Amino acid sequence: MRAEIMAVGTELLLGDILNTNAQFLAQELANLGIEVYYQTVVGDNPQRLKDTIYHAFSRADLIITTGGLGPTEDDLTKETAAEYFGVDLVLDERALGRIQKFFDRIGRKMTDNNIKQAMVPATNGIVLYNDNGSAPGIIIEKDGKTIVMLPGPPKETIPMFLNQVKPYLAEKQEYTFISRILRVANVGESAMAAQVKDIMDAQTNPTIAPYAKDGEAILRITAKAKDEAEANAMIDPVAAKLKERLGDTVYAEGETDMQTVVAEMLIAKKLTIATAESCTGGLVASKLIEYPGVSEVLLEGCVTYSNEAKMRRLGVKAETLEQFGAVSEETAREMAEGIAKTSGADIGIATTGIAGPGGGSEEKPVGLVYMGLYYKGRTFVKKCNFAGKRQAIRERAAYTALDWLRKAMLNEE
Repeated sequence: MRAEIMAVGTELLLGDILNTNAQFLAQELANLGIEVYYQTVVGDNPQRLKDTIYHAFSRADLIITTGGLGPTEDDLTKETAAEYFGVDLVLDERALGRIQKFFDRIGRKMTDNNIKQAMVPATNGIVLYNDNGSAPGIIIEKDGKTIVMLPGPPKETIPMFLNQVKPYLAEKQEYTFISRILRVANVGESAMAAQVKDIMDAQTNPTIAPYAKDGEAILRITAKAKDEAEANAMIDPVAAKLKERLGDTVYAEGETDMQTVVAEMLIAKKLTIATAESCTGGLVASKLIEYPGVSEVLLEGCVTYSNEAKMRRLGVKAETLEQFGAVSEETAREMAEGIAKTSGADIGIATTGIAGPGGGSEEKPVGLVYMGLYYKGRTFVKKCNFAGKRQAIRERAAYTALDWLRKAMLNEE
């Protein structure tokens, strides 16, 4: 089955709203084994919408639309689709009753315009009743072509697809496609792909696809099988082989992130931590705080930006700053030791560097960052050089500091 995702709405064309529905639907359709070759955005114009639907059906068996199901005159997705299939629209009393209850629940008056939303195909149609908004979705299927029309707001689109459309589409698929993601830290996409090229080249089912996302490298393993259990049995040995090859750079599977993995490890090991940050400005602590329950282990975080703060709060020696500078191995070491000892934490992690755009020199260029890690009585220092603009350097430094801590906990011996 070939599909096209079509977002309807002038606000999307103008960039006023981010089209997150397309990303969600593309991922879900891929998991169902439905191929998506095109994604389209069209404004609220009847002729252009009509042309787009006709053109999409010339190259796809299935169209999934979002938006254009509202009560106003420019909401014409349903009407245009009905014209394409040659079906009439009739009033669905159940849909109308649910719309009335929706307005009663939110304390607003339903207008005559909303009756338009309760019009559904007289034949060849399935109504997708909306538990999270007013507009029902519609499926029309005829002559080997199917259109699934979903409301625009993601809070309505996502549950309607998952609860009603996904089971409908799954019944039409002979096979299922299951994917597993391996997340790889501090290895570029091309370098990662080179390390596992022979494994990738040897695979046909499952397939392995590398890509970059949010500053890290990703390996997506996808298996085509009769069911999820069979697919996972196919994926398991491939994932194990990739992990063996990439070692501890693989930090997690699935939809997670570095701060979640580190926070969970800290809590599991009952290790307390405190942070002392200069160039990252609190990003390390902020990322850890995103994890609910991290208060069990995160004692405090200090942004010691000035030399005076480093001396007063962390006990960094004046002679260290004078001789080596704030951005140095020696200062990072004393920062990590100082925050750990003054807070009583098992772990102290520190960052000091030059995030730019100014302040760099030939000896200490923009992007130079020193990190200190005090870990249960031992202190380590790491020197890094990052590229990019100020915020990118800060983000990369915070991510790298957390990854360094992860590896320290993983390889504690």
